[in-house]
Amino acid sequence: MGYTNKPFEELDVLDNFLMNAIATDEEVGEAFCRKVLSVLLQRTIGRIKIVAQYTLPAQTPRYRGIRMDVKIEEFYKTTDAPPANVYDLEPHLQENLDLPRHNRFYQAKADSRYMRRGDDDFSRMPNLYVITILNFDPFGKDYMMYTFENRCLEVDSLKYNDGLKFIYFYPDGANGGSGEIKTMLQYLQHSTEENASDESTKELHNYVSKVKTMPEVREEYMRFEEVIAFERKEAAEKTAKATKVQDILELLEDYGPIPSSLQKKLEAIDDIDLLKKYLKLAARADSLEAFESQLP
Repeated sequence: MGYTNKPFEELDVLDNFLMNAIATDEEVGEAFCRKVLSVLLQRTIGRIKIVAQYTLPAQTPRYRGIRMDVKIEEFYKTTDAPPANVYDLEPHLQENLDLPRHNRFYQAKADSRYMRRGDDDFSRMPNLYVITILNFDPFGKDYMMYTFENRCLEVDSLKYNDGLKFIYFYPDGANGGSGEIKTMLQYLQHSTEENASDESTKELHNYVSKVKTMPEVREEYMRFEEVIAFERKEAAEKTAKATKVQDILELLEDYGPIPSSLQKKLEAIDDIDLLKKYLKLAARADSLEAFESQLP
């Protein structure tokens, strides 16, 4: 998923943080999720329970705990029974990602939570809807929604009832969907009062406005920004170190096979300045032995 650097006041529902903040709010979360699902899926949504997925590290951002998707469980009878349907709802702002395989991986993780060790009654597994809302066209066909499910290639009429659907929504798509879905998607992408143009989006805008006035949500967003900034900095440092190690190894490869012990030693170095020093040594050395002799 992608993260934006918008000011808190300019956040839209399609921004990961705000989507999760509203969905997990005790007062409006269930009504918000029920309305979004009922419009996007064009059917009535029954009793639901929100499964919080968004976590931030308690004290230090070195422990990666951010998970921004929203899990919604729907029950036909009581919430004490297993859910009939599970909806994995995720806004996604990151392009250049293999979304089908990305969602296949997370679908497997979601399914595993509903089967206990030793349980072989797979018929009790709930239906799973993996719903991804994007601000770009994932398949380039200009549709506002793409629905995928497993089927038999040889016998088109043969139903394969595994209970799994992947649905991708693209707000700017011109084909498919309906006017109501289009209005909902446009509001999720640009969550302003002007875009709340029908009964459903006006209801959603009331929920959005309520959550945005909560000081604790604003404070959490500030902490969220700090964590994201730290992780981006940490990722950039790891990339820079890996690049320096690769540059050193490529220079040394001219002198023959590189011992695995030397490669491991270089990869274990965290000091980028030290790696820069070793890169210069590798450029001047006339053999592997000459380079290794200058290492501690």
